[in-house]
Parts: sequence; structure tokens; C-alpha cells
Amino acid sequence: MARLTRAEQQQRTRAAVLTAARAEFTEHGYAEAKIDRIAERADLTRGAVYSNFAGKRALYLAVLAADAESSRSAARQPLRSPESTGEALGAFARVWLERLPLAGDTPASGHLQLRSLSGVVDTEPMRAALAELLRLEALLLALSLDAERPPVRVADLALTLLHGAAGLAENAPGAGDPFDVARAAEHLADLPLDADEPAPHLAFTAPAREVGDAWTPPTGARDEITGEPVDLGDDGVVVVLGAGRLSAVGEAAMEGTTFVVVTADPAETGSLVRLRIADVVACLRRVFAPADLPRIRIVLDGEGAMLDALDTAAVDDHTETAVRIHNGRITHRAEGHGAGHAVTKVDTVR
Repeated sequence: MARLTRAEQQQRTRAAVLTAARAEFTEHGYAEAKIDRIAERADLTRGAVYSNFAGKRALYLAVLAADAESSRSAARQPLRSPESTGEALGAFARVWLERLPLAGDTPASGHLQLRSLSGVVDTEPMRAALAELLRLEALLLALSLDAERPPVRVADLALTLLHGAAGLAENAPGAGDPFDVARAAEHLADLPLDADEPAPHLAFTAPAREVGDAWTPPTGARDEITGEPVDLGDDGVVVVLGAGRLSAVGEAAMEGTTFVVVTADPAETGSLVRLRIADVVACLRRVFAPADLPRIRIVLDGEGAMLDALDTAAVDDHTETAVRIHNGRITHRAEGHGAGHAVTKVDTVR
């Protein structure tokens, strides 16, 4: 029998740790889970666990992210999308509410089923990243509802309603009626809300610089929305965003734009990003036909390969760099808040 390579052995060890951790979190919950017990369940040493995961929080987020990605992969897409915004919101709510625990579920298993972050996201950078992710989730739902005039405020209200139902179910399983919540989501489409306004700072954003730089893009990228490979060398706009700038997707959400998400903390913040994007996309895939999913691309770059290719400064949560690619070269470039908007504006007027 052929011996496993080092990479294969590490992959097998990581999978064993994740399986053991899922069992531990299901039985004891996040707060009471112990790394020693996880190592024992996996028949590994404590050191083997820490060589693959930075700590309990990173491990918990990795378990939730793996579950969300599995749900996304298994999602069966409909042949057609709902015919109205209200119908779509109701269908999305029903899919989302399937995660609610039942009255007979244990608290620990219910929290895992909810993909609860209670007591987990307790650092300021992660809280800020979560706020940005919630805005991104609303945008992705809004783009699925209407690609031309995405109703972001309506989508944001729908997700607020659903997260409120989850919070109630987490503390009082069985409370509330999910069918009533889904019906309420349908009626959000009829609220007389003002149109979404562009961010005020965009009016003062410096224009993109015209350059003629060589472009050697990283390979192996994958779109988190469709699951399809992404060629970062194709003509178009690429926007690199830190976890604290994800709401900037809405400033440059032109069809075909690729958004590359980077983070200085792949183990925890990176797993949080993976979790939330996979989770909302799994729900979107079950409600909307493939042609009606958001027509932007989101790529996760846990290794920082994109920043190396762009020769930019070290990544932080507020990173925002955008480039326009044409014929294998970088033709325009911008950095800082509004960079994505500046580069897509160039694309519009060319």
C-alpha cells in the first residue's frame, strides 16, 4: 500500500479533527467544549489538534464553515426563480428557517444547527467583519431579487427578521411560528422604502490611475457563488477587499466584476467569511435559478496570493485595491476607500 504524502496525511488529520470537533460541539456546545476531549475523540494528541487549528474558536468556525459549504454543494437549484419579490422573499425565508431547532433538541445541538455565533465573535475586528458580512449578505440577496435595481434595504430587513427569529429559537426552542415569519418576509416587498442612495464618499473618490503594468495573476481561484473556476487573467475589474471593507462590494457591483476577499487572520476571520458567504449562497441556490444568482464573482484568498501578485502592502481589514485588466495587462489602478468604484467607473466611460 502506497504511503501517504505529508500533504495527504495533514488533510486526513484535519478531517479527523473536524469530525471529532463536530461531535464535541454537538454534545457540549462551544463554551463547554474541550480541546483535550476533541483530541481524544480523534485519537490524536493535543499538539496535533493545535498544529491544524489555532484554537477552539478557529476550530468551531471551521466546523460551521465546512457544514455551510456542504449545504451549498448539495443545494438543488430550481429551473426558474420566483415570479415576484414577495414570493422570492417568502421562499428564501422558508429555506433559511429550516435551521431552527425544535423544542426537543438539546441546546448544544440546536446552536450548531443554527450556526450560532453567540459567545464566539467577541473581538472587535471579528465583530466589525461580521457587520460587513451582514451587509454583503443583504446585497447578494438583493442582487438575486433584482439585478438592475437591487432592493438592498428590503433584503436587509428580511435578514434582520430571520436573524431575530434565530435568536429567539436559540434561547427558547419552539417559540414562534416559522410559517408566520415566512409570510411576514413576503410582505416586506410592499414596504414604501426610499431608494438606496450611493455612499456619500464616492462623490469625492479620486479617479483611478492609468497604468500599463504587467499582470501575472494567481491561479486556482473559484467563485463562491457558482462554484466555477475563475480566471483572474480575463479582461475586467478585480477588487481586493479586506474583511472590514466587504460592504464596498455594493459600490462596484457591476456584472462580471470579481471581488477577492483577503484577511490577515485566515484561521478565524477567514473562516467566518467562508461560513457566512457559503451559508447565504446555499439558501440563494435553492430559491433562484442559476441565471438569476448575483452576476458578480467572489473569490476567497486565504494565502494572500492576490496581494503578492499586485505587489501591494500587507493586508489588513481595511484593504481595498482595484485594478482593470485588459489584454493581459493592468490598465487602471486605485487604492483606498472607493477604489472599486473608481475602477468600474473607468470601465463604464471607456
